[in-house]
Amino acid sequence: MRSLLASAALAAAVALAGCDTDGTPTAMSGRHMQPLSERMLADIDAKNMEKESAILVRLFKEEAELEVWKQDRSGRFALLHTYPICRWSGDLGPKIKEGDRQAPEGFYTITPGLMNPNSNYYLAINTGFPNAYDRANGRTGDFLMIHGDCSSRGCYAMTDEQIGEIYALAREAFFGGQKSFQIQAYPFHMTPLNMARHRNSPHTAFWKMIKQGYDAFEVTHLEPKVDVCERHYVFNAEASAKFSAADKCPAYRVPEDIMSAVREKQRRDDAQTAELINRGTPAAPAAMGVDGGMNPTFLAAVKSHGGPGATIKTALGTIPAHVNPPAETPSESPTGSFMSLASSDSRPAPAPRSSSQVASTQVASAQVASAGSSGGIGSFFGNLFGSKGDDQGAAASQPTPTAGTPKSKPTAVSKPTQTASAARPKSEPATKTASVPAKPAAATAAPAVQEASADPSKTSSVMTGAAPTVPSGGFENRFGAWR
Repeated sequence: MRSLLASAALAAAVALAGCDTDGTPTAMSGRHMQPLSERMLADIDAKNMEKESAILVRLFKEEAELEVWKQDRSGRFALLHTYPICRWSGDLGPKIKEGDRQAPEGFYTITPGLMNPNSNYYLAINTGFPNAYDRANGRTGDFLMIHGDCSSRGCYAMTDEQIGEIYALAREAFFGGQKSFQIQAYPFHMTPLNMARHRNSPHTAFWKMIKQGYDAFEVTHLEPKVDVCERHYVFNAEASAKFSAADKCPAYRVPEDIMSAVREKQRRDDAQTAELINRGTPAAPAAMGVDGGMNPTFLAAVKSHGGPGATIKTALGTIPAHVNPPAETPSESPTGSFMSLASSDSRPAPAPRSSSQVASTQVASAQVASAGSSGGIGSFFGNLFGSKGDDQGAAASQPTPTAGTPKSKPTAVSKPTQTASAARPKSEPATKTASVPAKPAAATAAPAVQEASADPSKTSSVMTGAAPTVPSGGFENRFGAWR
């Protein structure tokens, strides 16, 4: 019954634009309700997870990978599946302004209102850009998505099969009670080697700031609490006053266990980065010189078919004929591969493991015979999903964070201790499959656009993020007429 009512509510939705496209699709396809595959369900069970437990998503541009993490029965997040990204646009570095083709970097909160079942790009998840940090720093743009169709203009584009499965994982987490999930978008895996390689980027200060959130998740496998004050991110901060993105930070403290673990990781990483630089690790160029990237797996499939122009079926999903691969760029090292993708040193794309044959269009095309009053369905869906608030209020002076009592809080289940695990999975079905050699790829570097100052010294052991603005086309707002 819950699925039928959810499907009915979704059917009443007005479509969100994906990547600058504001066309309104026709009838609801039902693809938003396609079930998880048996293989994915088996993976979830094998990893000690529940089908409806909370999720967290991490995006890595240079490696062209999307990770879905899911809370296991201990309350910690573990890696469920890694999806190769079919296409992302722009350069390494955050989005600055409308029209720069940059895919966003930072921390974004996804509520049901940002899920688009009627996307022109199969299905879409709006990142909510600009968030509080972006707005406080004068950044502009909107409708930046994770979607299907393998085509990007400021978005992270997957194959239709991949986004169908990612969307279903998010939907089940919402059904399980998760009010929102976090997207962490990074230029690359923030390892000492990558930090050394990209040391000359104009985005270094910004990357060092968001690395604090990256490190907090790495050492705890818990979703970091994200706030913004004085136009920078603050992580896992506990304060009596509210945070305001553009105002002075209130007095706050970070739980001692988290602060100590993050500081120790940062100390080790900084030492390794310095050693790599001293040993002559070459610096990546300040800009890639190409428009975005494509995972080597998809790129190899396109090349094996003589380039774009025909639909290519692979085990990881369908590459459409209109795909536009990024131009080739010289490798920065002999081990690097074509296209500004993951460097072999940084993290080669392994053969995916784990599940992902997305159930082909077996969707729950739920026809709801009169479901009571329209107000009933609207309030049901609102109660089912709920949503987090947006920004925080004003604050006091900028303090030095002090250690407090530990308090680690995950997004929907229990509260565990720090540590983590990892895994690398596999993706979608195939038909006229392309043979896809997985090659490590050459690194490319950060863009030339300088961002608003983000002084990492101000955020030494804390991290902050922002709840994004929910566009007027979001899930909740779409159902206003039903309430």
